[in-house]
Amino acid sequence: MAGSTSSLSEQAAIQIMDMILVERRFQTGDKLPNEMELAEELGISRVTLREAIRILCTRGLVEIKRGRGTFVTSYELPAAGADLSPLETVSASNRELLEIRMMVEPPAAYYAAKRATQEEIEAIRELSLKIEAAAAHGQNPVKIEQDFHNTIALASHNQFMTKLMPIINKSIYTDLTYFEESITYSLQDHREIVRFIESGNGEGARSAMRLHILHAYQISNLEFE
Repeated sequence: MAGSTSSLSEQAAIQIMDMILVERRFQTGDKLPNEMELAEELGISRVTLREAIRILCTRGLVEIKRGRGTFVTSYELPAAGADLSPLETVSASNRELLEIRMMVEPPAAYYAAKRATQEEIEAIRELSLKIEAAAAHGQNPVKIEQDFHNTIALASHNQFMTKLMPIINKSIYTDLTYFEESITYSLQDHREIVRFIESGNGEGARSAMRLHILHAYQISNLEFE
């Protein structure tokens, strides 16, 4: 089972991948913010950030130029085991993204309930509370929502699950453009997901995540087939 330090660095790596691949904040050749700024933005230590950058270097997404900083080298991830990188370039509809979420995230929640470390459970719970706090202040919690789902995927301790999260995040990013309509459902769904993961109830976590995605269908005015 992966340790909490490894999980934090992998989560940070996914967040930086999102900045590059989903939000398009940085293009090939762009320099990432300096270590202090990026660590502060992600809410992690500089040690964890360095490990996350190392992960992205091994995947060919960024490179460190000594004395100059860290630069984006590619918009696509190279093959690592199974080649999932072409998925990054797919222009998918919201329906297709939700279908992928339905295939992937309920099992991820199931395995998270079975395998999560205490540190991971606490991180999932804390992110759920942060989403509630953001919503209470009228803030769109899209990044925290992505972190919530990323942490559950990491807690499944399945490497393929974590490689799919940048794709899943595209759907979350789209869903939360309907912030006002979705937040009531999301908060209640999160509480249920957290409750089942905390209690180690895999089937409950799977069902709660499935309901959460069905609510995303409803908010997007799509019918689940």
